[in-house]
Amino acid sequence: MKKWFAYGGIAASVILIAFGIGAIGIGITGYNDVRDEIAAQKIVAGDDATELTNGRLQAGEEITTGAEAREFAHVMQAHTLKATEGKRYAEMGRFLTVGGKDTNDEALAAKTPDGRPVENGLRNMWVTETALTTALNTAFFAERVAVFSIVMGAALLLTGIGFLVLTLGGALGYVALPKLAKHNSTASAAT
Repeated sequence: MKKWFAYGGIAASVILIAFGIGAIGIGITGYNDVRDEIAAQKIVAGDDATELTNGRLQAGEEITTGAEAREFAHVMQAHTLKATEGKRYAEMGRFLTVGGKDTNDEALAAKTPDGRPVENGLRNMWVTETALTTALNTAFFAERVAVFSIVMGAALLLTGIGFLVLTLGGALGYVALPKLAKHNSTASAAT
């Protein structure tokens, strides 16, 4: 029975080691993919990026990491808030009046030549900003998940190695103890 426990311990250790190696590999691949995809977008921080991010981004810096992508999302949000005079999407009217004020009242809205109400373009800017910043924040999250996968993979790998050492030590002990006891009794009898 002890032999089966030893084999089970070895099998469990090998599985943990394999999962650890797999998780590390997947994490490294994901980490590199996220960074490659961000770099492929050729995003460059604008002149006010240093000020808007308290120095976490520098003006002219190319965005290549998840953390930089998240900071650039903050820059985009600041620009959109400035353009909309501090109003967010839900605080703005869907249409524009003849005087350029936002309103939700279709009757008060300025009309296009074909009679449709004029849409509030600044409100539509928030839709674009939200889509782009969500993508940038997702890149940050994906990079962090990849790091977590690498750390968990290392933990699984070390756990598997530890279990393997303990199992082999225990398995060898089960095999070695009866032989050692027999050897000691033979040595005692000879003296």
